[in-house]
Amino acid sequence: MASRVMPLPGTDPGTPFLLRSVYLKSLRDVRHGLVGWSIGIALLVITESLIWPSFRDMPDIEKLFSQYPDYMQRLFDVSAMTSGIGFINSELFTLMLPVLFLVHAIGRGARLVAGEEEDGTLDVLLVTPLSTTRILLEKAAALVTGVFALGLVLYVVTMTCSLSIGMGIGPLDALSGCLSMVLLGSEFGLIALAAGAATGRKSLAVAVPAALAVAAYVLYVAGLLVTSVDPWQHLSPMEQALASGPLGGGLPLDFLWLALGCAVVTVATLPMLDRRDIAAPG
Repeated sequence: MASRVMPLPGTDPGTPFLLRSVYLKSLRDVRHGLVGWSIGIALLVITESLIWPSFRDMPDIEKLFSQYPDYMQRLFDVSAMTSGIGFINSELFTLMLPVLFLVHAIGRGARLVAGEEEDGTLDVLLVTPLSTTRILLEKAAALVTGVFALGLVLYVVTMTCSLSIGMGIGPLDALSGCLSMVLLGSEFGLIALAAGAATGRKSLAVAVPAALAVAAYVLYVAGLLVTSVDPWQHLSPMEQALASGPLGGGLPLDFLWLALGCAVVTVATLPMLDRRDIAAPG
């Protein structure tokens, strides 16, 4: 475990750059994982994009879509799948990509504090002159940076596939879709960080945001299918991220609610480490 101890910022000019702050150290720890996630997301987008030409040229495709049940029409907007934007939205941006971004962000958020506490390395960091507020802020910034990096990869691959295959996805179209994934993943990843800081248990740091994500998705779907639920639907981060498309939906004001949620969760997290004793190494 000694290799995981972070040198104090500025104490040694010979300290490697990626070990000079909590932020940089946190990014260093996840660099290999980010590469793997980036490759996986890129392959997923490329595979679905390569399917699009065959799908587009299917005979009587509109007739096929008209036979879908009404609830599927609402949930996945299948009638729009005859366009490149509609196809990628339905196949990726309404379910598969949100799940992937949530899994990555929640898992990473749970490890940043609770994971280190369970491994017995967090207390070593806490005895440094760094305040707990700074530690949590830098860890939160590292989490969002990692999610943003995946969003940037998604943007580049989506645009490359669109230009190569002729899917008609413009730069702003791709930006809206990728930004929605980044904001959605960041919000629930920060909730995982908060749960970990509050409890010190990685299992709870995963379970709490995962349960909230499922509840948010159920509220989003229920709002699409049940009229009486519609007034409450906007409270769901899923609705805020997905309702506009999200691919090709522009930059709706709902994104501000997601950003505000990220800020509120981060601020609420800052005092949590000071309110409890941190477990020592076992």
